[in-house]
Amino acid sequence: MGILTWIVVGLVAGFLAKLLMQGGPGGVGPVGLIWTVVLGIVGALIGGWIGTQLGYGGVAGFDLRSVLVATLGAIIVIAISRAVGPR
Repeated sequence: MGILTWIVVGLVAGFLAKLLMQGGPGGVGPVGLIWTVVLGIVGALIGGWIGTQLGYGGVAGFDLRSVLVATLGAIIVIAISRAVGPR
């Protein structure tokens, strides 16, 4: 998967995760475009790893399954950052 595809999947997944979790990491409100992409890419890595471990496969391209896996990973990243971040 090319870098441009990772960025697009990261942007979509980060946006969806922020929308579902009401804000960015730490719940401090909206974060910028770069952090949204970073959140989505990290979510794709985490979601892909978890999906592979469970036998569902990882993030392989720009399709619905990959975006859903990346979004779930990004939601996990937001939840962890809220749990360990400053209050």
